[in-house]
Amino acid sequence: MSGLERKQHERGEPGRGADWNPKGRFQALEIEWEAQEPRESIEGWQDEEPRPVRTQFFRDDSQSIIATNDSPDVGFEASLNPYRGCEHGCAYCYARPTHEFLGWSAGLDFESRILVKMNAAALLRAELSAKRWRPQFLSMSGVTDCYQPVERRLGITRQCLEVLAEFRNPVGVITKNHLVTRDADLLSDLAQDGAAEVNISITTLDPNLARVLEPRASPPSRRLAAIEELSRAGVPVRVMTAPMIPGLNDHEIPALLDAAARAGARSAAYVAVRLPLTVGPIFERWLETHFPDRKAKVMDRIRSMRGGKLNASAFGERMRGEGIYAETLRSVFAVAARKMGLDRPLPEPNTKAFRVPGSQMFLFPP
Repeated sequence: MSGLERKQHERGEPGRGADWNPKGRFQALEIEWEAQEPRESIEGWQDEEPRPVRTQFFRDDSQSIIATNDSPDVGFEASLNPYRGCEHGCAYCYARPTHEFLGWSAGLDFESRILVKMNAAALLRAELSAKRWRPQFLSMSGVTDCYQPVERRLGITRQCLEVLAEFRNPVGVITKNHLVTRDADLLSDLAQDGAAEVNISITTLDPNLARVLEPRASPPSRRLAAIEELSRAGVPVRVMTAPMIPGLNDHEIPALLDAAARAGARSAAYVAVRLPLTVGPIFERWLETHFPDRKAKVMDRIRSMRGGKLNASAFGERMRGEGIYAETLRSVFAVAARKMGLDRPLPEPNTKAFRVPGSQMFLFPP
């Protein structure tokens, strides 16, 4: 733990998942992040601590909001992401390399330079109103968390949910932030038509591990509280134990599922950790910083699940892995899920209540 991280910890301030900015795949130059250099005071003295990295927000003027995919692994074909980049700062996040397409880094840039789609709700309304749209399940978010900290101030995700509620289009939220409970009214309303579900990601019950692994996400206790509050509001909730990292948090699976079931979760799923492209070096450096004694064991086991690599992109394999550790993970999860009654899927999303406000009703429901 660096001096800055130690002081932030003592003051109760959230830290960062990455502590550097590795060169992106499309960058010719590698730039040393200013936060790693001593700060010079007005008097000419040097401070001992590096300057904290402040989060910056940029306007994203994308002209569409719904993205589609044909992957058999992710469980949905359409998604919308109000933000690019994620301040939660999860050290393992598979989405980090997406920032490299913007000319930024998958490291600190990903969690401190956030693009904001201020017109997301208007774009969504236009796309749902188009004749070419056929009602279908929409995932929020497919890449970065739609309830990351700035959502409390901007409310873009809530605006999108208001549009979805107006159109009665089914939606599934994926988040690790208790802030989702703010919108329990909209989610509960949609759930009455079978058009809403929430997936709460919990990787550990250990608040100290969560603090460094997912530094700006809600602590585990708050995520369990979110499951309880949403379930009480009639919203179907699935707990996502994702990712499971062998040698770090995989031993927690039974306890995680037990806590989630007690909180009211109806289903459970897991994903084995995968470290695509530049995520690998970032996560390896994170291990060296926080768990140097476990680094070799964790990295070796990840490689054993990925054919000697840190990531395998083949459909059907990338979410689960292969080999003895992957099979052990699969078995432990299956037994625990069955024991806790979480081995059943959530209800299929209902599209029959879909409507375009102000237009002629469908003669035959889609």
